[in-house]
Amino acid sequence: MSISNSHKNAVDRQFGEQASAYLTSAVHAQGKDLQRLATLLESHADARLLDLGCGAGHASFTAAAKVAQVVAYDLSAQMLEVVSQAAVDKGLSNIQVRQGVAESLPFDDAGFDLVISRYSAHHWHDVGQALREVKRVLKPGGMAIFMDVVSPGHPLLDIYLQTVEVLRDTSHVRNYSPGEWLSLLTEAGLVAREVTSDRLYLEFGSWVARMRTPEHFVTAIRALQQGVSEEVLQHFAIQPDGSFTSDIMMFEVAKA
Repeated sequence: MSISNSHKNAVDRQFGEQASAYLTSAVHAQGKDLQRLATLLESHADARLLDLGCGAGHASFTAAAKVAQVVAYDLSAQMLEVVSQAAVDKGLSNIQVRQGVAESLPFDDAGFDLVISRYSAHHWHDVGQALREVKRVLKPGGMAIFMDVVSPGHPLLDIYLQTVEVLRDTSHVRNYSPGEWLSLLTEAGLVAREVTSDRLYLEFGSWVARMRTPEHFVTAIRALQQGVSEEVLQHFAIQPDGSFTSDIMMFEVAKA
């Protein structure tokens, strides 16, 4: 299946230049989800793992300390260069990088014990197709773990979230609701075993700086924040400086 070249180019353009900023981002380098991921991988010392949409590699680095082999996979060549160099710096010799899109994985059927993905799915052109690819490359009984910002689901809250996300980053596609995630997983033949929810605080200045958001879009986000309803203000805990809190979820799934 071919994915829109214009979307691929938009994602690559947005993230290529910002690769090093993501490596040093506290939001991406830390988090209870990474700690939980490490715990989940404790019993998989012999596993071959795919990190789908690896970004600057924080989930890959966490995984590499627990499993036998990690393939860090991303659309952005510059992100992959950052991952390769950081792996060397960290003394992690079991990480290899591959470039490509989530919807068409250049791997054999049943080639991985585990697939993980963190803060990537909201950029994918076709999440359903990507999840079918995940199922294909997983071994029978294999496990996948998806971590991402999720939409609260309610239209009022959803439209605010999608709007600020696309103003901040024009390669954004969609933050899916928990219900949408579960439907997409089921349709792809993946069975949700456990779902863990949390909240993610985003400091406004670094959030837009990391993406080099143009000033006119930053102004638009701030104007939107100042004009939203009390319900939106409360749910996202929007602060006077624009900082806010989003919902995140971790989906632990198995190949059906």
